[in-house]
Amino acid sequence: MFRRRSREPGERIVTLIGKPGCHLCDDAQSVIEKVCGELGVPWEKQDITQDEELHRAYWEQIPVVLVDGAQHTFWRVDEARLRKALTQM
Repeated sequence: MFRRRSREPGERIVTLIGKPGCHLCDDAQSVIEKVCGELGVPWEKQDITQDEELHRAYWEQIPVVLVDGAQHTFWRVDEARLRKALTQM
């Protein structure tokens, strides 16, 4: 699948899957930066133009947001919904 950095047990991670020049991806990144910054949750960005497997899986849905490797949402990121997903265990 795709590469993830190692993390401690119980540590949350948000992954933004998108591509350069995508205005929805930029909007999603702004929400992710805000929520993850406030909660201290690490996040990463992956580019579908650089990974064929990600491109095949998600090209019609970008931006796609994963929380702990599971798809959370696509196209638009709702700040309250992301915050709730990251604060529930």
